Amino acid sequence: MPPSPPLALLNGSPLGQRPTGIGVVTRALAKALNKDRVMFLDPIGTGRPNSLAIPNTLSMDHGRKGHLRRLLWTQDQLPNLLRQTDASLLVSPLPEAPLLREGVRSVVLAHDLIPLRFPRPGPLLAYHLTYVPLVLHQAERVLCNSEATAREIHGRLRVPRHKLTVIRLGFDPGQLRPLDQPRQPFFLVLGRHDYNKNIFGVLRAFAHLGHPDLTLKLVGSPHRLLTPKLKRLAAELGIARQCQWISWVTDEERLILLNTAQALVMPSLWEGFGLPALEAIACGAPVIAGTAGALPIDCQGAGQDGIHPPL
Repeated sequence: MPPSPPLALLNGSPLGQRPTGIGVVTRALAKALNKDRVMFLDPIGTGRPNSLAIPNTLSMDHGRKGHLRRLLWTQDQLPNLLRQTDASLLVSPLPEAPLLREGVRSVVLAHDLIPLRFPRPGPLLAYHLTYVPLVLHQAERVLCNSEATAREIHGRLRVPRHKLTVIRLGFDPGQLRPLDQPRQPFFLVLGRHDYNKNIFGVLRAFAHLGHPDLTLKLVGSPHRLLTPKLKRLAAELGIARQCQWISWVTDEERLILLNTAQALVMPSLWEGFGLPALEAIACGAPVIAGTAGALPIDCQGAGQDGIHPPL
């Protein structure tokens, strides 16, 4: 008797060899969803049962070229995979789905609308202004990582509220946990060098401390335009030697950093969820957080001093 077709395909195209953000969520979904019912479109050979190999050049690891390849693959090849596997539903860990083929039913995750809240001229602006709203309106269901994201999608893009379901992100306690290690003299920033992360504010606040023995470790993917400006500001403030710019860390390195930092610093101007804050709390690290978006909810339970005003 032939095996029954999968209920859904999980689109793993955002997953690269160095997952951050959406890649981490994609990897966690692949691990958590029922492997008998959901087939994983696997770009990196994770070894997950019930997987189907797809190109490994579609993720954020490959920059804008990878982004463009993923969009073209989503419109051209992904509908063919749905038809070949006879899956009735596409599950996508980001708001991307085929728009040009009839009969494609999708459930997509929406993480935030930061590119619309803080628009920047560039080739990706049209993607966020046109393609993403079309995907969200066409989807059968939009899974939002916070109530703040759901409210913004409904209010800004007029996606019907009945389509929006809030599912807050979590963490793997097997990977993120207290290690009972002494805290070291450094503060930690986790996240891409995006404008909404308020890293300029972090650098100014760190310089204001005036402690030459402290270090600021900034872990996140660099930005072609923004990162040089951040490094120039660090030099102007006289803290360049105290700043360590780290583009990526492994899960094990992340665990050690969160267990040994004086605090995680996350004074973002907006966060749809702010997963690093939750990860820090899971490791027992203090969190110096902003109050925009979902950050106050993320930090609930961290104690009275768990949330500090933005820098």
